[in-house]
Amino acid sequence: MTVLVAYASTHGSTRSIAERIGAVLTEHGARVEVRAMSSGGNAADYEALVLGSAVHSRAWLAEATGFLERERDALAKRPVWLFSVGMPAALRGPWRGYGPKEEALLADDLRRTLDAREHRLFSGVFRREHISPAGRVICRLLGVRYGDYRDWPAIDAWASEIAGDLAPRGSVPAPDPPAESSYRPAPRSPG
Repeated sequence: MTVLVAYASTHGSTRSIAERIGAVLTEHGARVEVRAMSSGGNAADYEALVLGSAVHSRAWLAEATGFLERERDALAKRPVWLFSVGMPAALRGPWRGYGPKEEALLADDLRRTLDAREHRLFSGVFRREHISPAGRVICRLLGVRYGDYRDWPAIDAWASEIAGDLAPRGSVPAPDPPAESSYRPAPRSPG
């Protein structure tokens, strides 16, 4: 099974999550390429795709939505999983419940473009320098905390679920990585 894990990232969290998903899929025997959506390529060259984007202003980055539009026909014929990377885990107090609402909004918006198997919202790294001075003031008033909120066990579990869906029926996913890995990270792009 050839799988493309493609991402659109601003500060690197989405890229690191995509790389982790690619590594887990490789451990389960898939041939995986991880690359930025901006690096070109053709979705039709893969049997399955896992696509992710950073979330800014409750929406995927333009690079990611452009990829979905450009590859719409190929994506409609393949199994596709989607993930978004935002900051729901950084929210505190009454704002904490906003994460599930944001996931539902994102999933609904993405469903209008693509019939994906599943969508997940993960938290990324949120640093002070990622936002404007005015944004910092708002974050302070809302009680938002900076930090690394990536939940690696949840990401690994989801990638393993995808691997299980991709495995031929009746087979058992490989518990250990193959002796020679087929995982090929693409050259790093900014973001």
